[in-house]
Amino acid sequence: MDGNGRWAKRRGLPRGEGHRRGAQAAERLIRFARSEKLCAHLTLFALSTENWDRPPDEVDLLLNLLEEFINRKLKELDDAGVRLNVIGQRDRLPPRLRSAVSKAEQRTRDNDNLHLHVALSFGGRWAVSEAVRGAVRAARAGELREEQVDEAVVHDLMPTAGIPDVDLLIRTAGEQRISNFLLWESAYAELHFTAVPWPDFDEGEFCKALEIYQGRQRSFGKGNL
Repeated sequence: MDGNGRWAKRRGLPRGEGHRRGAQAAERLIRFARSEKLCAHLTLFALSTENWDRPPDEVDLLLNLLEEFINRKLKELDDAGVRLNVIGQRDRLPPRLRSAVSKAEQRTRDNDNLHLHVALSFGGRWAVSEAVRGAVRAARAGELREEQVDEAVVHDLMPTAGIPDVDLLIRTAGEQRISNFLLWESAYAELHFTAVPWPDFDEGEFCKALEIYQGRQRSFGKGNL
């Protein structure tokens, strides 16, 4: 969800206003995806491991917006059958945000209309490193041998275990890179880059991305069948 700051700058507004409008765009997309049953899983990249290096005031604003979103929208999410799942380095999050996340996950754990994954203090390389550390611990405990390690074992050791691989990866605001998103899970994702900044990414833009995706032929490395 890129382009909040640039969206605000072009309008002579503070970056914080761009992030607030970005949060509103996320609300619209979640509500639309759920009501139209467009997907079973939706992952929003809210804060990367690298984003911690931004100015503290901006990071604090982002974290506060996330806490506000969870607290304000929890009942709506639950009533709509949305299950919330946060992936990332939880120990780096402020205590109040961690508490809000745990409460929301617990309340929505049985919902199945839409699985909403929020990548928060997340990085693809961090996730792979977590799997490696898990494998080392299992090997030291005598629970895993070298010849047993395959893609399925690595998948189960990832922080994203249980989440399906990415089908469609959308990046807004014109940048054409995945910036340490779900690296393992995006191995065969279809990529869609749009110049539209995130605050302006609306239902029509989402449908446009889905239409382009539907026109792709996915062979997963096996050639055109």
